[in-house]
Amino acid sequence: MLRSLPQDTSTSFTWAPTYSPKPEMFREQHEVTNLGYPQNPGPVMSTVVNIQTDTVVPDHIVWSLFNTLFFNTCCLGFVAFAYSVKSRDRKMVGDMMGAQDHGSTAKSLNIAALVLGIVMTIGLIVLVVSYPGLFYVRIGA
Repeated sequence: MLRSLPQDTSTSFTWAPTYSPKPEMFREQHEVTNLGYPQNPGPVMSTVVNIQTDTVVPDHIVWSLFNTLFFNTCCLGFVAFAYSVKSRDRKMVGDMMGAQDHGSTAKSLNIAALVLGIVMTIGLIVLVVSYPGLFYVRIGA
């Protein structure tokens, strides 16, 4: 014999038998919930982020400094260093065209200074090896 539950008017609830799923099904539902799949089908919202890539304009300042210190043939290394500093200043202001122009001039001057410096160094080595008495200084009589 079944007894009926007393009805309370302040809170009402209905009792219904619950279906207990198999543990495998519960685990799958838990995994789906943890993976973040949408619970209800609907329009998918997406966000697009536009990242402004900075244009890289080389100023060749390290190369110019090296040429100024070691291969300053006809002051080309110093002039290249001046153009490199101008290129860096233009880049800081935001003038990318001016920075690219000064950077390209600095690159050309660095190439010229490097080639002339290497040629003069090799020429000096060949001259010293070929004519060892040329640089010999006699002191006294």
